[in-house]
Amino acid sequence: MSKSADRAAAADAEPGRSRRILLTGLSTYWGGRLAQELERDPEVEAIVGVSPQDPRLELSRTEFVRVGTQHALLKRIVQAAEIDTVIDTRLIVDPIGASAKATHENNVIGTMNVLAACGGRDSPVRKFIFKSSAHFYGSERDDPAFFTEAMRRPHPPLTLIEKDIVEAEQAVATFAERHKRVTVSVLRFPNGLGAELHTSHSRLLDLPVVLGILGFDPRYQFVHEDDIVAALAHVTEHDLPGVFNASPDGVLILSEVAGLLGRSYLPVLPPWGTGLAAAAARQAGLNLPPEMLNQLRYGRGLDNRKLKGTGFRFRYTTREAVQAYAAHLRTRHLRREDRTPYVYEREVEEFLRYSPSVRHRPRTEEKPENVPAGARADAATERQRVDSGR
Repeated sequence: MSKSADRAAAADAEPGRSRRILLTGLSTYWGGRLAQELERDPEVEAIVGVSPQDPRLELSRTEFVRVGTQHALLKRIVQAAEIDTVIDTRLIVDPIGASAKATHENNVIGTMNVLAACGGRDSPVRKFIFKSSAHFYGSERDDPAFFTEAMRRPHPPLTLIEKDIVEAEQAVATFAERHKRVTVSVLRFPNGLGAELHTSHSRLLDLPVVLGILGFDPRYQFVHEDDIVAALAHVTEHDLPGVFNASPDGVLILSEVAGLLGRSYLPVLPPWGTGLAAAAARQAGLNLPPEMLNQLRYGRGLDNRKLKGTGFRFRYTTREAVQAYAAHLRTRHLRREDRTPYVYEREVEEFLRYSPSVRHRPRTEEKPENVPAGARADAATERQRVDSGR
């Protein structure tokens, strides 16, 4: 029996299992974290990560291809590597250091190109996973207490990021409608929080006092960075079509968040002319994007029962995620990096992966029996196939 037949038989036996994965945005924090998580799964045969920039996290068996979102090139990779699952983690939801034009091209044009690479009658892709954001719902004064996946936005999107997210999700929904054989999953995450995660909200929470808007104490949900990775991995393991709110249990008002962090809540931003105050704060090094200002007014809550109904369990509630971040803030001055930060060097990676001179040992998180004999030779062969475009 051929390898293709073997893979088809395995997919039929376990239809929800992703075995050959293309991961976009490998250079992003989420792309790298998810690749590390998928590498621990011995059932995953191949992981191909694409990005125009170098990976930022150390990886052991993820194949890196330096390419952006050119759909023709991505399609060649999908075909050559017989990709069955594509996970798109590129969406920019916090425009730190990115222009509006670059953000739109990444979020909308890039998403359309990735989807185009997954389509076609001869495409091996049978699962597409899209990492989205709770910014899809917006933040307004008359919002429901908790958004469910079946709810539409009460108001048209006002900010550029919200418009991008709505447009990108519309492209994903159109793809799902046209490609019934592909399982399409969309995860909408609220604000992430973690020791290694740097966002506009984490910068706000790192201040000696937590600033707010006068007259408002908004509701917040913070999802721990580990739960974001775990939710994406969960959807990768199972066939779960549809949209899911990937939001933890519990809601805190911002003054409670400040208290858990050992900070004071200081609502000094004016309720009128807030944008001008945000511009002044930006000059002082604090970025308050428009969608963040909306949250600082009205907050937001997401209903997570649909995702939990699939068997997924969050390790952290909103309160526990904030408490974990508070512990990080208390001890970070005691911990200094005693190692050189990881820097991707292609030649070194080639040597470590494929040279016969390197004696390979099982990773500590994997049992030796879970490392297939000849897996490295298979990886080398797979890389040659991808590079040659066959």
